[in-house]
Amino acid sequence: MANQFDMPTTYAPHIVEDKWYQYWEENKYFRSVVDPEKEPFCIVMPPPNVTGQLHMGHALDNTLQDILTRWRRMQGYNALWLPGTDHAGIATQAKVEEQLAKEGTNKYELGREKFLERVWAWKEQYGGRITHQLRRLGSSCDWDRERFTMDEGCSEAVQEVFVRLYQRGLIYRDYYITNWCPHCQTTISDIEVEHRDKPGQLYYIKYPVQGSPDEFITVATTRPETMLGDTAVAVHPEDDRYQHLIGKTVILPLVEREIPVIPDEYVEPEFGTGAVKITPAHDPNDFEVGRRHDLPSVQVIDREARMTAEAGARYEGLDRWECRKRIIKDLQARGLLVKIEDLSHAVGHCYRCSSVIEPMLSKQWFVRMKPLAEPAIAAAKDGRLKFIPERFTKIYLNWMENIRDWCISRQLWWGHRIPVYYCRDCDELMVSKTRPKKCRCGSSNLEQDPDVLDTWFSSALWPFSTLGWPHKTVDLAYYYPTSVLVTGRDIIFFWVARMIFSGLEHMDDVPFREVFIHGLVLDALGRKMSKSLGNGVDPIEVIESHGADSLRFMLVTGNTPGNDLRFHFERLDGARNFANKIWNASRFALMNLQDYAPEKSPEREQYTLADRWILSRYQHAVRECTGFLEKYELGEAARVLYEFTWNELCDWYIELVKPRLYGKTGTADREVAQHVLAGVLRGALELLHPFMPFITEEIWQRLPHRGSTVMRAPWPKYQAELVDGQAEEHMSIVMEVIRGIRQIRSEMNVPPGKKAEAVIVTAVAELRAVLDDNLTYVEGLANCQARVVAELAEKPRQAATAVAQDIQIFVPLRGLIDVDKEMARLRKDMQSLEKDLARVQGKLNNPGFLNKAPAQVVEKERGKEAELSSKLGAIKERLAVFEGK
Repeated sequence: MANQFDMPTTYAPHIVEDKWYQYWEENKYFRSVVDPEKEPFCIVMPPPNVTGQLHMGHALDNTLQDILTRWRRMQGYNALWLPGTDHAGIATQAKVEEQLAKEGTNKYELGREKFLERVWAWKEQYGGRITHQLRRLGSSCDWDRERFTMDEGCSEAVQEVFVRLYQRGLIYRDYYITNWCPHCQTTISDIEVEHRDKPGQLYYIKYPVQGSPDEFITVATTRPETMLGDTAVAVHPEDDRYQHLIGKTVILPLVEREIPVIPDEYVEPEFGTGAVKITPAHDPNDFEVGRRHDLPSVQVIDREARMTAEAGARYEGLDRWECRKRIIKDLQARGLLVKIEDLSHAVGHCYRCSSVIEPMLSKQWFVRMKPLAEPAIAAAKDGRLKFIPERFTKIYLNWMENIRDWCISRQLWWGHRIPVYYCRDCDELMVSKTRPKKCRCGSSNLEQDPDVLDTWFSSALWPFSTLGWPHKTVDLAYYYPTSVLVTGRDIIFFWVARMIFSGLEHMDDVPFREVFIHGLVLDALGRKMSKSLGNGVDPIEVIESHGADSLRFMLVTGNTPGNDLRFHFERLDGARNFANKIWNASRFALMNLQDYAPEKSPEREQYTLADRWILSRYQHAVRECTGFLEKYELGEAARVLYEFTWNELCDWYIELVKPRLYGKTGTADREVAQHVLAGVLRGALELLHPFMPFITEEIWQRLPHRGSTVMRAPWPKYQAELVDGQAEEHMSIVMEVIRGIRQIRSEMNVPPGKKAEAVIVTAVAELRAVLDDNLTYVEGLANCQARVVAELAEKPRQAATAVAQDIQIFVPLRGLIDVDKEMARLRKDMQSLEKDLARVQGKLNNPGFLNKAPAQVVEKERGKEAELSSKLGAIKERLAVFEGK
């Protein structure tokens, strides 16, 4: 054991954290090796993007995973927390393109091969940044198993899955409306589109009816620029207003093309005019209408969000927004614009760059989702898969039951290249994990599909690709299915659902038994942290100022599964104060354990009331903490440990035991006190270790212990035989009396150094016996000379009183304080308060103020009135004591 006097007076997190993380890594304490004799516990880390750096969401997510991993490891499980990073196709490519732009070049000038060399170089330079930061947080990952979504093994898994799904008819290529980002120059999936309510306009446009010069059908649209690609006008088949027009044609304004009026139940008669323009090439709903009615598709907006030749010579080449302005001007000139109404509506934006999405018809690769979704739905319904909190099961099922086919191709260069090859001579399509040498026609003139796969395609395989699939590895057989997935509620659809159906399809089992969903970290005002708002908090800066343990503990306390967490610096300071409290209490304990002989174990009858009480309370802490961890109530587990450690161990037991540690009650009693203090403190540190790994290791190493690290110490077990209800009840009585006397001293401004007299009165014989037996505790912690009596012949004059259960406490004040001086001070304070109260009440009794002042101002004044009345009442009570009333 390190010399106790080596323990610095103040806790320095940066020194402790660097030292112990290096110690853990060098000794491979995070390493998990397959052991059939032990039950595995496995978590795969949601792979952060190589583009990023640690943000508060990562800090929360990884803290929760680390707590679970460290706890299960201490419980004896063979715990594996497998780390890794994601190649993050769009985001990473954008970073490198930004670099190239600063150099005055672009990816096209470099060419695909050279560009990819630059991306790999960028990944090597920056890719390890976030894993380094995760180490700063204390993450106990098996870094020897670190994976990357584009490493050789994961790439092999991706190719294998693509080929298998294609062979099963679950991957196909087709023309379809997709979400096109003009800035990122790629399609993105539905769930990567962020819909934001924005102010817009609803334009009412007249379409002349063919053959009826004075008849028009008016349509309402938010996107007049797409009207150039209209191929029909649709009305509801039961809308009486338009029955006579169904089957006729109208003239498309500005284009002068005839288009049919068609009936379709998609149309909502109540919206706008009940007549809708149909543009199959630029709207997903219109696309479906077009397929039902065999309508042509006319693409009038290109991938740069500019108008095509199909839009007509007047509009060709215009930006979509400029085109809108010109069309409105032209319609007004022809008298075809009826009116414009303001309208707030949801507009799709790219989740990466925030550009407005352009729905666009293009040829893409898709995964047929219904056959994959059905087993994933069944797994959640039959209990093989459990969401925590349970309410997320409904959200997951709702999405899976209404799922659309997944567009998996992306027009990027960075990512897993689609394993499809085309023969330039006969147009044959070949799907293969390796490049074919020749086509069936004999030609070797082959070209690979230029697109890459959606980033989530490889992430969907993460729980089994990281364990060696498609090979039948020992790791895969032992660790799969993994135990729990810990992730934020914002990627249930992006990632969680895709892992579930992928695991069931390729491993014939769910990828994890439980999904622990947590919320987002918001700022103190409840807003999402973002660069644009400037309200983000850098976890690394917090670690440097407050320490990793403080950050971790703050993120967990008050956190409930599935709910968002507000970041308050006051709570962060509170967590740091808790770490300092643990440090100072432990330092005191170690100073009094220098001659402690741990091999000497006292007999039960040698324990004092305080010993039996703290041992009993410790058992409750073990049981409650373990129970909350089992239910993923990590915030509640942290609360239990905070209250036990700060209040019961530090504030009460250590204070109660000081006279014994100082040898005032004899050597034997001192040894008993040392034994209990060392055991309970060590146990508390072991319970706290998953939450605060660094400070607990530092102190645990200085205490008498077995083993080389607290992270592999056995998790404390609940010992029912040490639970002592009577000791808890008796100590509660003693503590209430001490609190009562302390409160009197505080309220009456009794100087801390002055010893008071306390008369404790109770008619209950059992209470008197408990207090008589433990009067030294009362006298020591309340700095008083106390006596316990059954009754008083006469109430002491000028005595402050307090009540605890069936107990009355009297503390005579004469001689403790200058009564006359204190009364003068109180009367002066009372006069001041009465003036302030009269002024506030004057406002509140004034109808003019109540009628004119804002509601919050009136409420503030009512709050002042309540506060002043309370203070005035307290002063009057004190004066009554001095006046002997």
